[in-house]
Amino acid sequence: MGRGKRGVGVEKVRKDLLNHVKRVVIKVGSGVLTSASGLNMTVIDNLTTEICALKRAGLEVLLVSSGAIASGLKKIGMSKRPQSVSQQQAMAAVGQSSLIMAYEDAFGRHGHKVAQILLTRDDLTHRRRYLNARNTLFTLLSWNIVPIINENDTVATSEIRYGDNDRLAAHVAQMCGADVFVMLSDIDGLYECDPRHAPDAAHIPVVHSINADIFTMAGGPNATRSAGSGGMRTKIEAAKIAVAAGCATIIAKGDIDRPLSALKNGAQATLFPPRATLDKARRAWIAGRLKPMGSIHIDAGAFTALQRGASLLPAGIEKIEGEFEKGDAVAILRPDGMIIGQGLIAYDSRDVTAIIGLQSTEVEAVLGYRRAAAVHRDDLVLKSDL
Repeated sequence: MGRGKRGVGVEKVRKDLLNHVKRVVIKVGSGVLTSASGLNMTVIDNLTTEICALKRAGLEVLLVSSGAIASGLKKIGMSKRPQSVSQQQAMAAVGQSSLIMAYEDAFGRHGHKVAQILLTRDDLTHRRRYLNARNTLFTLLSWNIVPIINENDTVATSEIRYGDNDRLAAHVAQMCGADVFVMLSDIDGLYECDPRHAPDAAHIPVVHSINADIFTMAGGPNATRSAGSGGMRTKIEAAKIAVAAGCATIIAKGDIDRPLSALKNGAQATLFPPRATLDKARRAWIAGRLKPMGSIHIDAGAFTALQRGASLLPAGIEKIEGEFEKGDAVAILRPDGMIIGQGLIAYDSRDVTAIIGLQSTEVEAVLGYRRAAAVHRDDLVLKSDL
């Protein structure tokens, strides 16, 4: 069934994961953040206090927060979440400002600044926009600012929206290379069936393989709640995305006092261990999940250097094929035309053409700037490495 029984082994795995975290993505849902009277400021204050404690301990934290629509409901005085997309978008526009102001005030009391990031699915599937979003997040983290991320409900259409923040948060965790992804929910993890309808339902503390049985346990969307659009099934889908990217995932109860501390101290939750290390997951993504937009033909000297673990420099490039942009995947071909690997190019095809065969010290005179490499070794995967 892909699940594990509660025991010392499970607790040790969870504790080891939490003790070796450098970057964490925390997702908090509307069911945790809101009450009948709107945003639950006690929950926001508690969560903020805990995130600030993590930052003092040296962790980088990204927060994916629902709550804009629920906050808008309170502002307008409506009691039920609207059904039409246009009304939900308008409600999100009304409530998003209140949501971010609540976080800004809460983090400000601890001396921390926040930044609002609104994303759609398009932003994370188009390579250039993906890179721009990732660079923005990394810059904010380097400035010690907490990114607060939400879906851009006001502009997302049905074709480009996630519809829930669980999967959005999983892709954020994937994009930024998070070690752990925590989904704070109004339930303390996965059960064999819905515990609200079956009080004796068994809790599942660890899931090693997300298979059909696990999705059956998750059931359908949580349609009984007035706030939020997801449910346990979207959380399982999110966990599947994150663990494939090398990110451990936890579903834990968020509407309790100090939920992150409770989690570290052994509170009941469901753990999804990562399927691979972050590095292996990223290399697999570069090698096999990105369609190459062009080809780079290299000389014998560059081929030898790449085999020794070097980056690909302009001096080793003989010619290119195709049109591509910075950050696109490109195939790397040795002198006899055989594809030896794939990597992420650091220049547009037009700029690569202008610097073919040049020494690194000559690049800036031609382009007005230069990068560390045409394809950095961290962004390059050779077939011999797989």
